[in-house]
Amino acid sequence: MRSDLLSSDFYSFQDRLTPRESEVTLAVRDFFEAEVRPIANDFWARAEFPGHLVKPLAGLGLLGAAWEESRQFENSAQWRGWIALEMSRVDASVSSFVGVQSGLAMGSIASGGSPAQRKEWLPVMATGEVVGAFGLTEPLSGSDSARGLRTVAQRRGESWVLNGAKRWIGNGTFADIVVIAARDAADGQVKSFLVPTSTPGFAAAKIEGKQSLRIVQNADLTLRDVVVPDELRLPLVESFRDVATVLRLTRAEVAWQAVGNSIGAYEAAVAYAKEREQFGRPIGAHQLVQDLLSRCLGNITASIALCMQVSRLLDEGRQLDEHAALAKSFATSRMRETVAWSREILGGNGILLQNDVARHFADAEGIYSYEGTREMNSLIVGRAITGHAAFA
Repeated sequence: MRSDLLSSDFYSFQDRLTPRESEVTLAVRDFFEAEVRPIANDFWARAEFPGHLVKPLAGLGLLGAAWEESRQFENSAQWRGWIALEMSRVDASVSSFVGVQSGLAMGSIASGGSPAQRKEWLPVMATGEVVGAFGLTEPLSGSDSARGLRTVAQRRGESWVLNGAKRWIGNGTFADIVVIAARDAADGQVKSFLVPTSTPGFAAAKIEGKQSLRIVQNADLTLRDVVVPDELRLPLVESFRDVATVLRLTRAEVAWQAVGNSIGAYEAAVAYAKEREQFGRPIGAHQLVQDLLSRCLGNITASIALCMQVSRLLDEGRQLDEHAALAKSFATSRMRETVAWSREILGGNGILLQNDVARHFADAEGIYSYEGTREMNSLIVGRAITGHAAFA
């Protein structure tokens, strides 16, 4: 195997990347090993976000890599997925920051904004000068956002007045601008608005007590008579279906995140199995440990193959909602198995944060749940299979 390939990339999938993509991939890997791994456990324990990483992440070209106005070079969805894997292999929370900024926030502007809005916002968000967030989920509305959205937007002259609440909003405590999904009081359709967090009536409160993805700064947002000029409405978002366009794109990258988180736990388990001795030899020499490692690698390899294909479909303009849904559902389910088996290999030491597996184990639960639960993604796939919607 080439020295620049991960040992967990058992079938050398990285070979599908272009030379330029591979070059940047290695730069990202080196950065995360040098700058993120040494601090990840500490920031996770303190539930704080390392804000000093934002500008370096932007410098690597990781913010807005998919969009013409903000990318540093032509690249593929397969590469962007692989980058999500590389980041999550070290820390899924930092990867989630990039996913919210580049995918959900910038992706909403790229898919739903006017040419002028794209030109105004995407370049400054790509540099990290402006941090974004995405406000869809609400305290009483998660999986049923298509029908259950309660935040309301009411047109008043050349402005809109927003009232409502959002929950679990990543980057919410320090974002400069939030894409807010709200139901138009006039026609009942969902619209999207760019809301500067300095707007009167807007407030964000950090959600405390999380035991997964603790570095991610999730917030409860409240909007009380928040006035937004019509020029900050995303004009191409006329219904929830338009909002869902960006969710399909980011859902596939969450599948890649799941693979990376699996690899992080697996690699820690492999290193431990080679060093930890019991009964006079390394535990990696025991059959039961080798069986668990083999199962982990099988899960990782199958998930990479699925993710590579769903990203290839996006590159070819053929990716559908059900493709992204199956990838997310499968990869996150296999991740849960993989991090559990990896923790099992470490025995009691597997619950110590210093050994990394515990962080990957805990973070798996957040990844498993957001961007559509396994159940909801299964129903999206089931609808494609049978032709019948069974969401309620």
